[in-house]
Amino acid sequence: MTYYYSKTVKSGFDEAVDRITQALKTEGFGILTEIDVKNTLKKKLDVDFKNYRILGACNPPFAYKALQAEDKVGTMLPCNVIVQETADGDVEIAAVDPLASMKAIDNPALREIAETIGQKLQRAVQNA
Repeated sequence: MTYYYSKTVKSGFDEAVDRITQALKTEGFGILTEIDVKNTLKKKLDVDFKNYRILGACNPPFAYKALQAEDKVGTMLPCNVIVQETADGDVEIAAVDPLASMKAIDNPALREIAETIGQKLQRAVQNA
């Protein structure tokens, strides 16, 4: 079983970040964190790396439901979405499959929440 949803797009890197951000917004997500891995690795390790951004996406109503069902689920929040340049110059957008990550937690109430969030993330990736 795969643990993510992904799509390759023919666009510039910054345009892909904007597209997935808008698609996530349409599905009720906001971006809580944004990590520019390329710049961070350059600053911390003085290494060159491809364009790679990690977006921490959160859908507040569903995050609240998940936290009510399982107080430690915050260790798995927010939902990470990545945008990265591929070797052939395209850009890949990928999002975590929350159902795959929630299998580690034995709580049936989380399954329904994870399924719904997974559908929303998958639509966002496909619509980006």
